[in-house]
Amino acid sequence: MESLRELYKIGTGPSSSHTMGPRKAAEQFLNRQTNATSYRVTLYGSLAATGKGHMTDKAIVDVLGKSGEVEIVWRPETVLPYHPNGMLFEAFNGADKVDEWEVYSIGGGDLSCGPDDVRKRKQVYTMNTISEIKDWCYREGKTFWEYVEDCEGPEIWDFLGEVWDVMCETILRGLNNDGVLPGGLKVARKASTYYVKSKSYTDSLASRAKIYAYALAVAEENASGGRVVTAPTCGSCGVLPAVVYHLTTSRNFLRIRILRALATAGLFGNVVKTNSSISGAAVGCQGEIGVACAMAAAAACQLFGGTPAQIEYAAEMGLEHHLGLTCDPVCGLVQVPCIERNAVAAARALDANAYATLSDGAHLVSFDRVVAVMHETGNNLPSLYRETSEGGLARMYDSH
Repeated sequence: MESLRELYKIGTGPSSSHTMGPRKAAEQFLNRQTNATSYRVTLYGSLAATGKGHMTDKAIVDVLGKSGEVEIVWRPETVLPYHPNGMLFEAFNGADKVDEWEVYSIGGGDLSCGPDDVRKRKQVYTMNTISEIKDWCYREGKTFWEYVEDCEGPEIWDFLGEVWDVMCETILRGLNNDGVLPGGLKVARKASTYYVKSKSYTDSLASRAKIYAYALAVAEENASGGRVVTAPTCGSCGVLPAVVYHLTTSRNFLRIRILRALATAGLFGNVVKTNSSISGAAVGCQGEIGVACAMAAAAACQLFGGTPAQIEYAAEMGLEHHLGLTCDPVCGLVQVPCIERNAVAAARALDANAYATLSDGAHLVSFDRVVAVMHETGNNLPSLYRETSEGGLARMYDSH
């Protein structure tokens, strides 16, 4: 598996696969062809189907437009073989084409030129499944975050410290921002209202209101193009920060324990990314919100001193109970149902932690099996339920 640096990415929303990835691709292509007079970028499949709502064209034009004219071609009906988020970059000097590059935005802000490209990436972790890593933990008397440190080196804590700082900044910005989100749906920000209302409640309801508020704060910042951390994606970036921030502010956990929880969460996200996908266009929202919930549940269980078996159980429940979740954003915007899903998944992650902590950690279905089922389920989902806005809630909304 690759480093957690490839999972947790700091950037701007609203979409890691539809905004961050294409922007990154445009930057790389511009470095290849700085003297071109014009560019043509063809977007295929999911990128074309929901690209306008995700501001894919704007992300590309903002980069390439500094050098020359940019033409965007939309081909939603054409899906390239490797991944639904395909792009073809072409550079021209006058009428002459001087370069072309086919590339895919495969989720979480990552790019790939195909299966051979993925295999060439630097592998930091020698084990690729939670079962292997959990066995190692019990054999060595260690826990998941120690495996991360062993593979990444002590410098990983500085990186995770930066990740945590950005997560906190995003929450605070979101709690203090009001108004309507861009895009035309006229969705009003709700984070500040939920947070204020939490002050009038007591105990469990106040706790639930705060977890909603924190998740909404991050998801709304993402929807407005704000600075966020992919966890594992932009569309699901509110779940993990909300859970960890809520537990930190309510129980005063030390910073090092927070960073260890982020390491554990990242390990689970990395396993899914390696063995399946975190791209909504490839496997539906189960690969985004489902994985985010699993990561947050693992982090919470780590913070509460769970055993490796209990942590795995919490993460397994977080993902299992999102199996089959479709990715059907209304108008191609990361707003409806995405923002609410962040809030509900954050609460579900805490429930999964509580359930696992009450157990002895023994459970029938392993996390790795759920990842395999998620992959199979995602492949079997009709494409209209995988980030194309052609079915589900998106189609129902458009028909009214």
